[in-house]
Amino acid sequence: MRVLSDEGGFGKTYLAEDVDKLNEPCVIKQLAPKFEGNWALKKAVDLFEKEAQRLQQLGEHPQIPTLLAYFQQDGYLYLVQQFIDGHNLLKELQQRLIYSGGDIEELLLNLLPILKFVHERGVIHRDIKPQNIIRRSLQPPLDKGTRGDLVLIDFGSSKQLTAKVQLKMGTAIGSHGYCPIEQIRDGTAYPASDLFSVGATCFHLLTGISPFQLWMENGYAWMKDWRQYLRDPVSDKLAGILDKLLHKDMQHRYQSASEVLSDLTGFSAPLPPKATPIIFRATPKPASPKNHPILRNFLIAGTGILLLGLGEFWYSQSRHQDTVSSSIGEENNPPSDNQPSQIGLEKFSLANTLKGDSNSVLSLAISPDGQSLVSNSDNNIKLWNLTTAEEISTLKGHDRRVNVLAISPNGESLVSGSADNTIKQWNLATGQEIRTLSGHSNSIHALAISKDSKTLVDGSDDNTIKVWNLETGKEICTLKGHLAAVRSLAISPDGQTLASGSFDRTIKLWNLTTAKKIRTIRGHIDKVTSVVISPDGNTLVSGSFDRTIKLWNLSTGKQIRTLRGHFGKVTSLAISPDGNTLASTSYDRTIKLWNLSTGKQIRTIAAHFNGVQSVTFSLDGKTLVTGNDDSTIKIWRISR
Repeated sequence: MRVLSDEGGFGKTYLAEDVDKLNEPCVIKQLAPKFEGNWALKKAVDLFEKEAQRLQQLGEHPQIPTLLAYFQQDGYLYLVQQFIDGHNLLKELQQRLIYSGGDIEELLLNLLPILKFVHERGVIHRDIKPQNIIRRSLQPPLDKGTRGDLVLIDFGSSKQLTAKVQLKMGTAIGSHGYCPIEQIRDGTAYPASDLFSVGATCFHLLTGISPFQLWMENGYAWMKDWRQYLRDPVSDKLAGILDKLLHKDMQHRYQSASEVLSDLTGFSAPLPPKATPIIFRATPKPASPKNHPILRNFLIAGTGILLLGLGEFWYSQSRHQDTVSSSIGEENNPPSDNQPSQIGLEKFSLANTLKGDSNSVLSLAISPDGQSLVSNSDNNIKLWNLTTAEEISTLKGHDRRVNVLAISPNGESLVSGSADNTIKQWNLATGQEIRTLSGHSNSIHALAISKDSKTLVDGSDDNTIKVWNLETGKEICTLKGHLAAVRSLAISPDGQTLASGSFDRTIKLWNLTTAKKIRTIRGHIDKVTSVVISPDGNTLVSGSFDRTIKLWNLSTGKQIRTLRGHFGKVTSLAISPDGNTLASTSYDRTIKLWNLSTGKQIRTIAAHFNGVQSVTFSLDGKTLVTGNDDSTIKIWRISR
């Protein structure tokens, strides 16, 4: 369709369409050698081949480019990658002008797990900078303040952890100002070298000043006094982290991404396993690139003379697997065969995939009898037969997007919250609207109904919570205290306690009888997106954009444990009716199942194309339903 970048005599990068996949956009990197036998060309070919090998392996991570094809044709070499719209952080900086300390902490929480994954597989990137970090464009655009995940691109200059660069022709891999002294001077690179580049990137985004410019003027002297360039002060914690990231002496720097995450979150992280060299095993294919005369002998050590970065574009994994797969690089390992978990003993299979309209499936609810499923669909609500997966009807009435749905425990009422600032109550059996509840000045994104089906609670982006009599539609009271949007609610089984999660990063507990606040729970360092309470009423579970899940004692508010494993922001939580299993969803496109009592991860389900937004269990615990950003709904069956 058009040229994205031109590398002169070495090749070009194109935006293309795959005519065999409904004209799906993709990206083609073409290596078009013009000077065979040239040393520089040989190195370029070597880097090109190694990039393909690394992308094939590292592309298992959803925030690393995925290789779709690698082949040779008419004497040329080609890489094909999936195309997804996005923008690099340098462009984002130019648009925003400044990053706050909170923005940098969010960036580190997003980027460091990617590096942890890469380093544990014996690879270092060696050219981390704003241009090589791409922020995903969310489709459709979500609420203001919600950002897409980061993706790390351009592995053309990465190398094995155990290898050394053989400097020739005065070349070195990396970008001056962003690379540490050992990489530029000696040609050696380690995980600590990548972490220096992360620190330099954070400095650039905080100050708007390019480390390359400072390096040209003062060499590495700028690192000692980097604070003088700040426009606004940052927290002592973040300043200390940047000090250690930017230390000139590698021995005094962080040695692993886990160490940085530990200081950032306040939770200790396990040490990464010792890195071992990666062995690439080629799969025989027709017209293999190995048959090309200039590729008969691959070089072990590469030198950076060709960086096929794609600038404004990024590419991520989208292999569609309707299977249950184990995740890679988790901090919580699945239980062993000798210690199976509850769902680990059961058969877990995909029963059906439903396709809605062009909107994210933000909310799902299953009727108590397990026969009906409801989902949001733009301004409407779709009612499905959960057994046959057929659409029953569409409920219309809201003027703007439906954000959240709930079905009363007695199965009589369906309640919907919308961006039109209203709540509607429907007769679930007939689909007729019963009443509209008004009173909020902004969108409703959270609903909870008491076990006796008499009380409805909603949470709004106007930072307030309203309590309603569901039988009469009368407002009982308004709860105030959150400083940002209320995005999740849960009522304890005895109907006495309400938990609310907010974008102000806190969870508040309320006495529903007296409408008084019990306490505020703090611990997440980013927006709280979901709260659920265990069936026995003892445990509160919260999920956050900080990629963690936390378990709390509901009575005392004390933290029990933190679950880590998602690469992306946690979007939704659900607990099985027997209280044994926790399900979590994330922008990393996975569903994870956890043993609620031990905190151990049971399994990871990877079957959605985009971020997974919603999850719910049926009352009998035999069905799990998930909703996606691409408007698909997947129905999973659990059987012994």
